[in-house]
Amino acid sequence: MKIPFLSFDSQFEDVREELFDATKKVFNSKWYILGKNLTNFEKNYAKINNIKYAVGVGSGLDALIISLKSLNITKGDEVIVASNAYIASWLAISNVGATIIPVEPNPQTFNLDPTKIEEKITSKTKAIMPVHLYGQPCEMDKIMDIALRNKLFVVEDNAQSHLATFNGKPTGTYGNINATSFYPSKNIGAIGEAGCITTMDDDLSEFSKTFRNYGSKEKYYCDIIGSNSRLDEIQAAILNVKLKHIQSWNKERQKIAKRYDQLLSKNLQITIPYVNPKAQHVYHLYVIKVDKRDQLQEFLKEKGIGTSIHYPIPPHLQKAYAHLGYKKGDFPIAEELANTALSLPVYPGLKDESIIYICNLINEFFKN
Repeated sequence: MKIPFLSFDSQFEDVREELFDATKKVFNSKWYILGKNLTNFEKNYAKINNIKYAVGVGSGLDALIISLKSLNITKGDEVIVASNAYIASWLAISNVGATIIPVEPNPQTFNLDPTKIEEKITSKTKAIMPVHLYGQPCEMDKIMDIALRNKLFVVEDNAQSHLATFNGKPTGTYGNINATSFYPSKNIGAIGEAGCITTMDDDLSEFSKTFRNYGSKEKYYCDIIGSNSRLDEIQAAILNVKLKHIQSWNKERQKIAKRYDQLLSKNLQITIPYVNPKAQHVYHLYVIKVDKRDQLQEFLKEKGIGTSIHYPIPPHLQKAYAHLGYKKGDFPIAEELANTALSLPVYPGLKDESIIYICNLINEFFKN
């Protein structure tokens, strides 16, 4: 049996005709940038997340950069972020000239550990960037309390946690301004690069809309030094279609994750995902921890099972950040995750017989 790590087949079949119809309408409209499809998507995405504004942009990284810029975070400012975050979170901070202050994750949830934040706060700290990794929300009650007491901004990186909730409130709605990605593999994916900013703040929303459009509110009149980062009409039309299905797709991911839990929980050589009781995990990824990770991955590959590693090199050990002077051992929890984390297939359409086959192979590997 061959099982890919990721497959869009089932999702595509769910929406095939809707997608073709939506994109055909865009072609026929002859209006491809900043049109009604984007306006509709922004309204619909804001509504489903129970937030005032959504601003479509060109990518998740752009969404993070624009969010930081909207808060006037720049050179000399410090931003606290998880040591094990995907590199995009760190890159956004670098791109506005601010200083990255890494904080280790909670080893159970893999998310930014609130108990370690305050010791890193200085007079230069301007913001905290919680990254809702793998689909599980950070402990936003504690993070928001720390931010409030220390007069800090919060910018959520919600790229992996569409419609996840903490204490019943959606991720991407806690912070002053928040960013997400619609990269094709996300729980809501475009057919190319796409991103979005969410906020309750009128001024931050207006800045984001202006910045994404060359710094212009009106064509040929430039108010600020902006960029070209506009979610185009085709991507917006596609996302509008997929938005109708995201809740059922997330439920399917949760069902698959529960099945993995049932079949792997008795294997003491595997650490299955821990879910905070206050959180609703949407399983963008199903990540286990195993000591013999590389050997297990190779074994599964030989049996036709696709897996992935998120992420094999933590940001502080990447060549791009050598100038920060970090070395192995500086962030041991992030490094341990990089060496032991393995992502198993989890996507709408994954059959129960496939899950059983994968788990039987994993258990066989450790038995032998």
